Amino acid sequence: MSAAPTRTDSTPPAALPARTGEPVLTLTDVTKRYGGRTVVDVPRLELGRHGIEGLIGPNGAGKTTLMKLVTQAVAPTTGTVVHHAADGGERRLSGMSADAVARMGVVKSNQVIQDFDSLTIRESMLLALAASRRERFFSLFGERAFRRESEATIDTYLERFGFADPDGHAGSAGEKKLLDIVRCLLLRPSFLLLDEPTAGLPQAETDKVMELVRERTAAGEMSVLIIEHDLDLIWDTCAHVHFMAEGQVVLQGTPAEVRADATLAEKYLGTSHV
Repeated sequence: MSAAPTRTDSTPPAALPARTGEPVLTLTDVTKRYGGRTVVDVPRLELGRHGIEGLIGPNGAGKTTLMKLVTQAVAPTTGTVVHHAADGGERRLSGMSADAVARMGVVKSNQVIQDFDSLTIRESMLLALAASRRERFFSLFGERAFRRESEATIDTYLERFGFADPDGHAGSAGEKKLLDIVRCLLLRPSFLLLDEPTAGLPQAETDKVMELVRERTAAGEMSVLIIEHDLDLIWDTCAHVHFMAEGQVVLQGTPAEVRADATLAEKYLGTSHV
């Protein structure tokens, strides 16, 4: 067996990938309870040090809830989430509204497909590019100058991804999923949380999404945290993996280190992934 992976939330593994930097987010004493049941209990967790990170574990482990606590879509029962900006500044996200957190550059994709049914694919992308002061449909779509300024950016994404009819509505579940991810990328986040990004996507589009994510991360434009049940994607893409079970982060390390922990891997993932 290789060197043992980290079993605490506060200490990184001894050997870190070359991409390692300062954390983008720090969670301290973050819990979420519903009634008498604790679904998340994280004494300390640093995210964003390693470029692309994975968050894995069995169903019901608390992975999506943890992401929602980061983005303040769900309010924590206790604890704080702090954002460390590239300029050295720090902001406490705890207590902010979800849209304020997004404006800070911390953005999450939707696990359950959501779409603006009244908007075309192109219009949905335009809305993502709009500053908050412009997020009023009538003023936004009436501003010809803004539309012209946005065309080149939108066309870049339309050329890269396979939407059947950009001037029509997203038809399939796969197109809606892809549009949701593209809208997140258009926001140019500093920290992107992808919740099961491959679910419902054809393999070709999954490959394009992950290629763009790798490009942005390699360029230092953002850090990424991915929840994904396709463990081959996690092993092949992530520099660092956080393993959750029963609401706690019980294991952290490189993909090789996490896979080498046979007891946890066999108990929660099955021997096929060891």
